[in-house]
Amino acid sequence: MTITRRGLAALPALALPGAARGQAAWPDRPLRMIVAFPGGSTPDLAARAVAPHFQQVFGQPVVVDNRAGGGGHIGTEAIARATDGHTLGVTIGGPGSTAKILNPALGYDPATDLAPVSLLARLPFVLATHPSVPARTAGEFVAYAKANPGRISYASTGPGTLSHLVMEDLAATQGFEAVHVPYRAVGQAVLDLVAGRIQAFFAATGGVLPQVREGTVRALAVTSAERFAAIPEVPTMRESGVDAEPAVAWIGLFAPTGMPADRIARIAAETGRALAVPEQRRALETAGFVVVGSDTAEFQALLRSDIARWGGIIRRLGLRPEG
Repeated sequence: MTITRRGLAALPALALPGAARGQAAWPDRPLRMIVAFPGGSTPDLAARAVAPHFQQVFGQPVVVDNRAGGGGHIGTEAIARATDGHTLGVTIGGPGSTAKILNPALGYDPATDLAPVSLLARLPFVLATHPSVPARTAGEFVAYAKANPGRISYASTGPGTLSHLVMEDLAATQGFEAVHVPYRAVGQAVLDLVAGRIQAFFAATGGVLPQVREGTVRALAVTSAERFAAIPEVPTMRESGVDAEPAVAWIGLFAPTGMPADRIARIAAETGRALAVPEQRRALETAGFVVVGSDTAEFQALLRSDIARWGGIIRRLGLRPEG
C-alpha cells in the first residue's frame, strides 16, 4: 500500500526541481521501498521519513514493503534480487554488511549484490537490563555474568546483526558466557526484556528509549564514544567500567547492484534533502536517531570499516548461523 507517515511530521509541499523534471524517464512507475524489518521498527521509521519526499520529487507513488524475518536477511536479499529498476531498500548492519562472512551459504552477498545509496541514521546501542539483574554499571554487569555463567540470556535482532556481535565480542573479551536469544524485531525483544524473560539486550537507542525513560528497563551504558544526547545521564561503556571499543548501529538506504550511478547519486541527494526537513529531523531525533543523510562515498567507507571490524570478529570467534 502507499506509504503513511505513522506519526512522523508531515513534510511541507516541495516544488519539483528542474533536474528531476529533466529526467522524467525515471521513474516511470511506482517505486518500491523494501524494509527488512517490521512496521514500527527503527528501519521502518527511517524509511517512512524519506518516502514522502521521494513521492513528491519523483512524481510516483512510493510503496513501503516490509519484509521481516531472518534477522533482516530475508528483506535484504529481496532488495539485492530486485531487477525492475524501481526498487530501493532499507536495512541495517549485519544483513547489509557482514552477512556473507557469517553465513557463506547465504543467497546474497552485500558486498557485491547491494549498491549503497545513503546512510540514513546512526543509533548508539544501550546496554539495557531487566531490573532483576543486580548491576548498576557495565562493569558490575560483567562481574555478575562471570559469577553466573550461562545465567544471562540476551536478545539480538538476529544472528550476525550488530546487537548480536557487540554482546558476543564483549563476552569474549571480558570472559563470560551468555545465552543468545535472537528476535525478529526490536519490539519483541524489548517486551521480553521488560517481562524478565531475557536479562540483557544491546538495543539500538531508538528501540528502547521509552522503556529507559519509564524505568521498566535499566540502562547501564551506551556504546558510543560520547554520551548520547537523548539520555545524557547514561554513561559510556568506558565511563561505566568496561574498556570496550565504541559501536554504533546504522540504518542505510540501498539499491540492487546495477542501478546506474547517476540515478543512485540523484536518490542520495534527495535523501539528504528529505532528512534536512526540520519537522522530520526533529521527529527522528526525538525517537533516538542521529540523523545523517550521507552521500554514497561516505556510506561506502562505513561499510568497508564494518566489514573489516565485525567480519574480523565473526572469524575470530568462529561464529556461525544459528538454528
